[in-house]
Amino acid sequence: MPHRRDNKRFWNRSARFYDASRRSEKSAYDSVIARIRALLRPDMTVLELATGTGIIALRVADCCAEIEATDFSEAMIKAASAKTAPENVTFSVADATALLYADRQFDAVIISNALHIMPNPEKALENIRRVLADDGVLIAPTYMRSGRLSEKIKILLGAVIGFRTFSKWTKDEYVRFLAQNGWTVQNCEVFKATFPLAFVAAVKAP
Repeated sequence: MPHRRDNKRFWNRSARFYDASRRSEKSAYDSVIARIRALLRPDMTVLELATGTGIIALRVADCCAEIEATDFSEAMIKAASAKTAPENVTFSVADATALLYADRQFDAVIISNALHIMPNPEKALENIRRVLADDGVLIAPTYMRSGRLSEKIKILLGAVIGFRTFSKWTKDEYVRFLAQNGWTVQNCEVFKATFPLAFVAAVKAP
């Protein structure tokens, strides 16, 4: 699992700079967060995977009953835990591909900007499917590829410092990938960012 270890080292090193790096994506993040908030209800128990420093969890916590915000990077969770959070937010370390939660425990699962950087996103979706209620919603915003030269250069530069992207989907390819793994996409919108950012909401396929 060398790629996984490399990725974890990268995110642990990046934790202290993560919030600053997201500022250039504020407009896209604001749009995505607005759509997440619209899907949540006050009675929902929510799991967030790949929470990073908790940016999304802290901004949607008032829309749900409880949110368990997790990341496989200990440094990210340490940074998130240092922030002031409402009582219904819990930060913890968890691996999206090996979740220990009970079956159908959560009403919604959020995994933002993470599936494309996982060596095995299918395993994460399998775990999400198990812990998500049958009538629950998967919220999975993910960066897309555009094919622009500037995008390819940024990916190459990222690889030099340890950032790895394992999947490079277009919008249609991403929707098809989710369908192949047992999900029905109900909403897909793309927002302008450093890389196109697709907001996706899906439910379990029958």
